Amino acid sequence: MSRSQLSRFSLCVAVLGAVAITAFKVAPSQAAEEAVIIPAPAIDAQPASGIQTAVLAGGCFWGVQGVFQHTVGVVNAVSGYAGGSRLTADYNLVSTGTTGHAEAVEIKFDPKKISYGRILQIFFSVAHDPTQLNRQGPDSGTQYRSAVFYADAAQKETVEKYVAQLDAAKSFPKKIVTQVVPLVAFYPAEAYHQDYLTLHPTSGYIVYNDLPKIENLKAIFPQQYRAEPALVMARNGARPQ
Repeated sequence: MSRSQLSRFSLCVAVLGAVAITAFKVAPSQAAEEAVIIPAPAIDAQPASGIQTAVLAGGCFWGVQGVFQHTVGVVNAVSGYAGGSRLTADYNLVSTGTTGHAEAVEIKFDPKKISYGRILQIFFSVAHDPTQLNRQGPDSGTQYRSAVFYADAAQKETVEKYVAQLDAAKSFPKKIVTQVVPLVAFYPAEAYHQDYLTLHPTSGYIVYNDLPKIENLKAIFPQQYRAEPALVMARNGARPQ
């Protein structure tokens, strides 16, 4: 089922989502992708000075952005595209699945407050299901693939060893299929995609697929959870409507 199809019965799904979120007080919420409690990376990138960048793809960027906007230590999280060219960094084109792009999120973070390894742990645990090939929840196509776009050798080593660690420990019922590829460029998505989870909390797609991720972040990583999200529009001087 596509995002547009889900929105047609958003009220019904919203009720179901509310029940799921209430039940979550006892256990992690289950929606399109289940949360999985996993160990932290045995090897983490060494802390660096200054704001660092991570670029991650895990299905629809609305939910991934929302998770990291609610993560302590994240300065900014922007929805966008990675893996293709500047000429095709357009939502309508990317949605065809032929551009090489993945819906991705550029995460700016303070390494004094959160490490790259912890960001990966949250990404694999609550932001998406890394065992789904070219799909997440109701969305399918290469643009929804799981991918880590590493910025340097330290990030590459950290994510490769972490994936091997999780697979060896059988942390997931299936093998991780996340691509680990160098970051060539990141292109911000259109303005209407930014802060989508915050601006559309009653959308059927958001209620069912993405709000449970925020609740799981709060439950599984309470020290990393922040109630007030770091919004893109707020940073740009605009007040979300």
